[in-house]
Amino acid sequence: MILTLILSVITMAGLFLMLWSGVAFIQDKRFFSSAHKDILAIITPKPERFKGQHVTGFVLAFVAVAMNIGAVIAGAWDGINNGFGFWQFFLRFGLMVILLKAYDVIFFDWVLLCNSGFFPRYYPETRAVIGRHMFGYNKVSHVIHTLVYLAGAALLSFILKRG
Repeated sequence: MILTLILSVITMAGLFLMLWSGVAFIQDKRFFSSAHKDILAIITPKPERFKGQHVTGFVLAFVAVAMNIGAVIAGAWDGINNGFGFWQFFLRFGLMVILLKAYDVIFFDWVLLCNSGFFPRYYPETRAVIGRHMFGYNKVSHVIHTLVYLAGAALLSFILKRG
């Protein structure tokens, strides 16, 4: 259980690093597909603040993806070495999914989007649009993502189960 919680924290850190790399460094609207339509409508292209900014963003994004893939591989490896069955794997990966989605809703949506200056720091034009009224605008996509990720966790658990 401790390892599952540690792996969950790694995936959370990876998700934040992915967001930060996109918003602060890559700064390309194509990577903001989940942003609210009002935000997408007013975001303007930004020049590089320093040489290599975009490359830095892509490197950070790669590290973020590697962190998430590595967490899943480490969880699978440990489970295989400890003889996990389907339900043990599903508990591990399902808990990782639920914790990651809770982090997404609470930290990304409530804290970063609705109650901090995170996005306006990099996109000052969004200051007038962003606020607490935006909380929950993407609840349907959160539910869909959670169900798809849980189905993926079940499939992975089935593949990895012992015997």
